[in-house]
Amino acid sequence: MTLAACTEALRQHDPDRFGAVLVAEARDRPALVTLYALNLEIARAPFQSAEPMLAEMRLQWWVDRLAEMGRGTAPPLHDVLTPLWEAWGARAGTLVDLAEARRRDCERQPFATAPEVIAYVDATAGRLMWAAAHLCGTPDNAREIVGHQARGAGIAAWLRALPQLQAMGLGLALPEPAAVGTLAAEARDGLRMAARLHRKVPARAAAALYPGPRVPRLLSEITAGSLDPFTEIPPITPFQRRASLARLAFTGRWWR
Repeated sequence: MTLAACTEALRQHDPDRFGAVLVAEARDRPALVTLYALNLEIARAPFQSAEPMLAEMRLQWWVDRLAEMGRGTAPPLHDVLTPLWEAWGARAGTLVDLAEARRRDCERQPFATAPEVIAYVDATAGRLMWAAAHLCGTPDNAREIVGHQARGAGIAAWLRALPQLQAMGLGLALPEPAAVGTLAAEARDGLRMAARLHRKVPARAAAALYPGPRVPRLLSEITAGSLDPFTEIPPITPFQRRASLARLAFTGRWWR
């Protein structure tokens, strides 16, 4: 897969990050595109087999290849790993944790509590956003700020997918309104904390910290109890997505 093909995969399957990449500085786009294409692949891996052991074997393949790249070994020709190697080189080894965080998905078990969901989001969305933000020049001393933003955006994405997750047995074991209210409040607080500290993050990282369209509205409605995320979440319209990305492009504001 060429870089262009990775970009197309992102456009089809992760349109919000695809749009954000277009806003990123040109020097950062190849690494961001391949990072997000890798994320798509490792997120899919646990679901390519209904048997947990086989699913974990598929995921382990990604862990092993990334670890080899971290030791300086070029991967075999591959749709995603080859352009990833070209953009990241041995730095790809730092992405092993992104794959490791998906082991829980192989178990096909629902979450028992809201804190379990938060820990999962921190390990997946949190690590992904930090990898992107660090690539875009965010210093180590701003990692906590990125963590707040990633938690808010990641929980919002998880809540948006909750109807499908519940149907797959991967949502909450007990579909209690209090649990989703806790998650929405935690996400809202994370976004607010990141917004207060946004000046400590370089403008170059705006694309990496973009949370997606209509996130504050979604969290407010869930917190207020006017939207039940266990049943149906209103879809994002093309106009809403374009408007949100236009705001990011013209203002550089990733915070609310």
